[in-house]
Order: sequence, then C-alpha cells, then structure tokens
Amino acid sequence: MKVAIITGASAGIGSATALAFLAAGFAVYNLARRACPVQGVISLACDLADEAAIASAADTLAKAVAGCSTVALVHNASQMRKDRADDCSSDSLREVMATNVIAVNSLNQRLLPHLPRTSSVLYVGSTLAEKAVPGAFSYVVSKHAQLGMMRATCQDLMGRGIHTAMICPGFTATEMLRTHLGNDPDVEAAVAAMNSFNRLIAPEEIAELICWAHHHPVINGAVLHANLGQKES
Repeated sequence: MKVAIITGASAGIGSATALAFLAAGFAVYNLARRACPVQGVISLACDLADEAAIASAADTLAKAVAGCSTVALVHNASQMRKDRADDCSSDSLREVMATNVIAVNSLNQRLLPHLPRTSSVLYVGSTLAEKAVPGAFSYVVSKHAQLGMMRATCQDLMGRGIHTAMICPGFTATEMLRTHLGNDPDVEAAVAAMNSFNRLIAPEEIAELICWAHHHPVINGAVLHANLGQKES
C-alpha cells in the first residue's frame, strides 16, 4: 500500500495534489479544517494551530501507514496575511508561524518514526522562501523558515532512505492568492504578467511536480522552482 498525507488538501494546490496521488494509486489523507472535495480522499478534521488536534490526527495516521511500502508527507497548508515589518504584532506572527512552521515540526516529530524507506517529506514553499516582497511579512518569514527546515530535515535523515525537497510555486491560481490580491482582476492580471507566459500557474501543474518529487529521491534536499520564469524585479 502507498499513502499520501497532505495538509490543506481542501482547496487549491492541496486538492490538486490529492487528485494526482489518487490517480497514482495512493491512499490519500487530508489534514485540514475543511474536507477535501476530491472523492476518495480521507479527510481528518484538524486545526493545524492546535497541538491536540495534530496529536489525534497523527495517531490515526501512524496506524494507517503501518506496513505500507511508501509515504508522501506533503506539508502544503499555509496562512498568508497582509502585514509588514513595521505593522505585524508578535501575536499575529505567532499565529502564522503556528500553522506554517510549528505544525510542520509537530507532524514530522510524530510521523517520521513511522515512515518506511522510499518515503518523502515535501514542503510546498513559495518564491518567497528565497526572496521578499512588501506586504507579506509573516508569510515571507515563515517560508524562509520552512526552507531551513527542509534542508535540516535532509541532513538529519541521511541514510534512512527518506528524501525531502521544497517545491516553490510562483503565482498560482488559488483561493489564497486571490484573497491576498483582494479579488481584484486588474491586480491579478498584473501579477500574471510577471512571468514569461503571462498567466497564473494552474494548481495541477504544481501537483504534478509534487507527485514527481516523491518518486525521484535524486532531488533530495533540493529547491524546485515552479514559477514559469518570473521576471526579476
């Protein structure tokens, strides 16, 4: 049996990734507050900011992966807020880090002991894991932290047959991006024009790359850029 565990598979890149792994013959679990709309996905209601909820979901997942041949652990869920270095309370930063960083660590701590060889730990990052833009302070900080986590995970799991990578999408047609842009078609068009194909990336394109990354351990520790060739600002 093959298992994929995906956080935030209720929409966008997460649900597209769930569909891709289902098509590849995996049993797929979604960890999110909302259920995944893809038929056949097993949704475990989980507030990733709640340590007790994570512990409960992880107990279920530990049993689900027992005896399986491979596991794809995909850290996809994220919060993205409009904030700035001079306008972001520490409480707000803690809330973002709780979902985007601490929850990732909590799941890793509870699930890594149960992952067989040939498994993967995949982080869905962003172009903002390696650069910054104004107005997304806490998201930028959290994605930089995720990149460090991925690289440290790679080093700490050496010899265990489990590989890791960070997939860094560019501007992707998701609910999260459109909300961040204020659901403004003109702003969306301007953002879409920031790559060489003059369009937003489809969630399915990122999902295909995530699924590929699981099956190719040669990319262990790598950052995979998936942004259609963004223009340098």
